[in-house]
Amino acid sequence: MQPVVSRSPAAQRFAAALRSCGLPDLPDDLGLVLGGDGTMLQAIHARGAGHTWLGLNFGNLGFLMNDVPAEHGVDYVRSRLASHAWQTHGFFRLGMVAETAEGPITGLAVNDVYVERQTGHTCHLRVWVDDHVLAERLTCDGIIVATPLGSTAYSFSAGGSASHPLTRSLHLTAICPHAPKLAPIVLPESASVRIEVLDPQRRPARAVVDGVAREDVRQVVVAARPGEDVSLAFFDGHDFTRTLLGKVLRR
Repeated sequence: MQPVVSRSPAAQRFAAALRSCGLPDLPDDLGLVLGGDGTMLQAIHARGAGHTWLGLNFGNLGFLMNDVPAEHGVDYVRSRLASHAWQTHGFFRLGMVAETAEGPITGLAVNDVYVERQTGHTCHLRVWVDDHVLAERLTCDGIIVATPLGSTAYSFSAGGSASHPLTRSLHLTAICPHAPKLAPIVLPESASVRIEVLDPQRRPARAVVDGVAREDVRQVVVAARPGEDVSLAFFDGHDFTRTLLGKVLRR
């Protein structure tokens, strides 16, 4: 499989250096991604999750990626790849089913699904967790449902908890809640979140699945999708706790 390379000049230069040295033999299902977390998400959505994805960080945060040393980086990466010195981890994805003005749509997210206001008006949302009403009318800019991987992204910026990526949980975080002041919630992987858009004509909302927006949603249901895990590879010695502390909590 051809590597996926972002437009970053650093990623482009590194990819050219790897090609000039020659890549070692790799498993057919291994996909290399050079860039940032956004490049990784784009690769998974474009080429499907039926691969193992190994990322090399040339972005900003690079939480889904492997860091590359500044010196002798090509030798380091080639050595790790040649010796197959990586571990693979499966991370669950979120399935979204939404009703829109034009009919139902679906989506899968590695990081998050969120419903947000589409205009200058705030959203009015009714929110359920499983069969329990969490908020009859939540006035806000939106609400995020995130995986543990995605908990360190938009959800964390919106005030949610940052999760260790190897946990199995859902993270529900309101975006600028006005009333009620809904606190962030951590839910079990088995939970289902349903979001109804109230007064969609005057207060339209859209659903965003890993950065891809769909307009004019009326209702959105989000839950973990069994059997739809995505496989990410990290070089031996990768420490998720150190990465969480260093890249997210101590920034």
